[in-house]
Amino acid sequence: MEKVIDSEPRDLGAFAGLIGLSFTAKANGSSQCVLTVSENLFNPNGVLHGGVVYSMADTGMGGALHSILAADETCATIEINIVYLKAVTAGVLICNTKLLRKGRNIGVLESDVENEGQLVAKALGTFSILKRRDA
Repeated sequence: MEKVIDSEPRDLGAFAGLIGLSFTAKANGSSQCVLTVSENLFNPNGVLHGGVVYSMADTGMGGALHSILAADETCATIEINIVYLKAVTAGVLICNTKLLRKGRNIGVLESDVENEGQLVAKALGTFSILKRRDA
């Protein structure tokens, strides 16, 4: 994967900035994003909120697919299925995503989210490929 130069959370939108999510790489249908776990992202049970992990997978999938789209194309999430395997309370999450299949109108992607080398979630997503409105 090629390194991304402009990987600040602000480049991903306000929400990514709120949770501290950033890309470390995205190219050729793959991406990697990272997030440092902090207590302000915990649920009432004192563990990382599942929505944060889901957001990582969703953002990683969008970035991976976007890396191979034409200039006049964009993408949007249709659905994502995620399985949470382990609770997270500290450390850095790394989400590695790869494109499994790209058709004319649909992309299918897979994300693995790890914490300290252990798989904590696995996601499979379907994205719509659309013509940009501003193109």
